[in-house]
Amino acid sequence: MDDGTTSQRVTIRTVAQDAGVSVSAVSKVLRNAYGVSDELRKKVDSSISRLGYRPSMAARSMRGRTQTVGILLVEMENPFLPVIVSGIMNELSQANYKSMLAVGRADMMIETSLIDSMLDFRMDGIILVAPRLKGALLSKYAKQIPTVVVGHHEPGSTDFDTVNGNDVEAMRQIVRRVHRDGRRRIEMVSIDRSSNDSDVSYQREVGYTAEMMALGLTEHIRINRLSEQHKREAIAPLVARPDQPEAYICWSDLHGIDLVSQGRAKGWRIPSEIAVVGFDDSPAAALPQIDLASYNHDGARQGAEGTRLLLSRIHGRTDARHVLVDGKLIERSSLTA
Repeated sequence: MDDGTTSQRVTIRTVAQDAGVSVSAVSKVLRNAYGVSDELRKKVDSSISRLGYRPSMAARSMRGRTQTVGILLVEMENPFLPVIVSGIMNELSQANYKSMLAVGRADMMIETSLIDSMLDFRMDGIILVAPRLKGALLSKYAKQIPTVVVGHHEPGSTDFDTVNGNDVEAMRQIVRRVHRDGRRRIEMVSIDRSSNDSDVSYQREVGYTAEMMALGLTEHIRINRLSEQHKREAIAPLVARPDQPEAYICWSDLHGIDLVSQGRAKGWRIPSEIAVVGFDDSPAAALPQIDLASYNHDGARQGAEGTRLLLSRIHGRTDARHVLVDGKLIERSSLTA
């Protein structure tokens, strides 16, 4: 006897209506998305069981590729990150792909929500630029969708690809160059957050420390970890110190530009007394009133390399690849008179 419940095709919308939730919520439960509550999972699982719902893999296959890639940018404040995105966009355009860009505001919960949305919109793949997510959580997403991460070191990952500047070697090169001018008291400016070995700031600290030790300058190693959020305020106590080093090497131009600006206002003689070097070679570093020496590690190339890796994953490649991009130090008047 037909009671009317099995004669109609059960869809994801049917499940959503039965469970009293949105289609998006059902989708998140089906793909085991991050942040799904036990209560929501029980509701949806109960409706799926009662209705006998089976997700149609055939229907998904027929839908085909969307020719769209999701790009997640950690923030907009760092001027180096849009350079990476430009490299991504150029490469996607040449491959006739569209993109959907989202900004995570350096917040893990926002990042996971945005990635979930990209999955809901059936992106063909995602490129994450300097994400806060790491480890098992990144792997979880990478098992659901082709994933490449730029500006984040996890060379041991087997689930996703990574592209980075060669941060350790770059910082070693900078220390050697500064030391070549006879400077020994060389300090680093980094960021004050719970760094792990996937952070570019951590990798640069490793390079700084290693080269200082190699040059016999262990006693002069000092890493000043400043706030990432309130840069100008964080720089002020550093500039006011009576015991200044002969050089500061900054993990990023974000701190380097403020250090040069406030140092000059304080009366520093740059570079004769104190040299300052940044990292990323952002457009502001080249402004005449700043003229900050900075390491250029080719963000556009990093973006392009990441895009090529993603496209090859979309087309079936499964082995993990980890690329390091070399760069060069751009010398300006904050280093060389």
